[in-house]
Amino acid sequence: MDTPITPLETLVAPWRKATLVAAGIAIVELTLVVALIAVLVSREDGVAAVTAQPKAGKHAAAQTLPRTKTRVLVLNGNGRAGAAGAMAEKLRGFTYRVAAVGNATRSDYGRSVVLYRPGRETEARRLARDLAIKLVGPLDGLNRGKLHGAHVALILGR
Repeated sequence: MDTPITPLETLVAPWRKATLVAAGIAIVELTLVVALIAVLVSREDGVAAVTAQPKAGKHAAAQTLPRTKTRVLVLNGNGRAGAAGAMAEKLRGFTYRVAAVGNATRSDYGRSVVLYRPGRETEARRLARDLAIKLVGPLDGLNRGKLHGAHVALILGR
C-alpha cells in the first residue's frame, strides 16, 4: 500500500539531496586545501635546505685556508719584551704567515687567546690546537685596518 506524499515530505527530500551533495563538495575542497598546504610546507623546507647550503660566487662561505695562507696578527699581552717576536718565529715554523707583530692594549692577559674574523673560526681553532691554546673566540673591538690583513689574532698571555 502506497502512502500518499504529504507536502512536508516533498520539501524535505530535495533538501536532503542538496545537503549530501554540498557535504561531498566540502569534503573534496577540504582534501584539496590540506594537500595544497602539505605541498607548500614541503617546499618551504626544501627552500630552507637549499638556502642553507653555501652559495657559489663572491659571497660564498670561505673555505678553510691552509697554514701557508693563514695570516696571523701576534700581539704581546703579557708585558714580556720580545714575546710577540719569538711567537712570530714559532708561527713561521708552522708555516703560518705573520701579518704583523705588536703590543696588545693591555699587558695583563693571564692566558693566551686566539681570536678570529667572521668566517675564520676553523683556522683559529687549528692555530689554537697547534699552540695548545684553549681560549678561542670571535674577534671583537678591532677594525679591519688594525688587523693588517690578518685572518686571526693571537694575544699572548702569561
